[in-house]
Amino acid sequence: MANEKVVLAYSGGLDTTAIIPWLKEQFGYDVICCCVDCGQGNELDGLEERARLSGASKLYIEDINDEFAEDFIMPCVKAGAVYENKYLLGTSMARPAIAKKLVEIARKEGAVAICHGATGKGNDQIRFELGIKALAPDIKVIAPWRMTDVWTMQSREDELAYCKKHGIDLPFDHSQSYSRDRNLWHISHEGLELEDPSLEPNYDHMLVLSVTPEKAPDKVTEVTMTFEKGIPTSVNGEYMKVADIIRTLNKLGGENGIGIVDIVENRVVGMKSRGVYETPGGTILMAAHEQLEELCLDRATLEEKKILGEKLAQVVYEGKWFTPLCEAIRAFVDVTQEYVTGEVHFKLYKGNIIKAGETSPYSLYNESLASFTTGDMYDHHDADGFITLFGLPLKVRAMKLQEVKTKGLTR
Repeated sequence: MANEKVVLAYSGGLDTTAIIPWLKEQFGYDVICCCVDCGQGNELDGLEERARLSGASKLYIEDINDEFAEDFIMPCVKAGAVYENKYLLGTSMARPAIAKKLVEIARKEGAVAICHGATGKGNDQIRFELGIKALAPDIKVIAPWRMTDVWTMQSREDELAYCKKHGIDLPFDHSQSYSRDRNLWHISHEGLELEDPSLEPNYDHMLVLSVTPEKAPDKVTEVTMTFEKGIPTSVNGEYMKVADIIRTLNKLGGENGIGIVDIVENRVVGMKSRGVYETPGGTILMAAHEQLEELCLDRATLEEKKILGEKLAQVVYEGKWFTPLCEAIRAFVDVTQEYVTGEVHFKLYKGNIIKAGETSPYSLYNESLASFTTGDMYDHHDADGFITLFGLPLKVRAMKLQEVKTKGLTR
């Protein structure tokens, strides 16, 4: 009788490599590895041999870069979703996309379980598992780092020893490095000196996509972008798909020291954690999109969209992508983007994004109204009645307070 199958979210790192023989040893599972490519770059090199040598019966490498860009990143860009004023949700957006693909492979293979290597302290365990519960409530989830009665490895050294014991001699070493997560949108860094918030990040040792603003060229890089219904369509006259636009902006932003953020954030599980995020292209794309929205959206819509954008950031951060609330917010945002079409110009210089003009066929900016010169569309006398009505609640309250004060003095 064939063994039951488990699909392992496989990165090729030490943690998920050690999990392969552990799953076979503890549960007798046939281990199907699934590496979801959402822009990790050369981190995927050599995965097939590594998975096979570790005891996996099969490896899927699933490229979801375009789906990730169009179906997960862009809804957040259009919403202006930023967590705690700084974090552009790079990992948060990727986890539901990965969970969706893991469920697809599990269904294809007839697997009874999905396993991930996220720790019991972080956000990713929540994001993976909420996604799996929403899409496949019948599939069991295995989280080794929370199974301390049978998962006895507590350090990198323990995992190396376990792998060696099981005949897995792979090029992992004992050296300490940052804990990183990379995808098309960003790369995050945690650990080492970042665990002490009093210490400055060692950017020279840390940065992968970027240079610091101090080391960026002492010259301006000019950029022009076009958008259609909130979606970017070109950079400097070259039309391309969203994923390639992000790659192009990553290069331009990285060279100019754009989008390096050092943040102490509030994790879903209740603790604070510190991380450094490099999001060069994402920072540019968010700023360019916002620049165009200023021209195209009315005040009331902008106000409501800001509130819902912050709410979406929280919803996505907490792993609630596949929920009615998330779907409803995205639907609202899509309506607001109907006329966010046009062209924006800006300059990149030593960590700064400097506006240099924008145009749109749907611009709500009216020069006749905005000019200091009086035009036909605006009569200054109209402001009298407006201010009277707009300020009426203030006046009524002030009159009442004055009346009460006067009565009190005359008693």
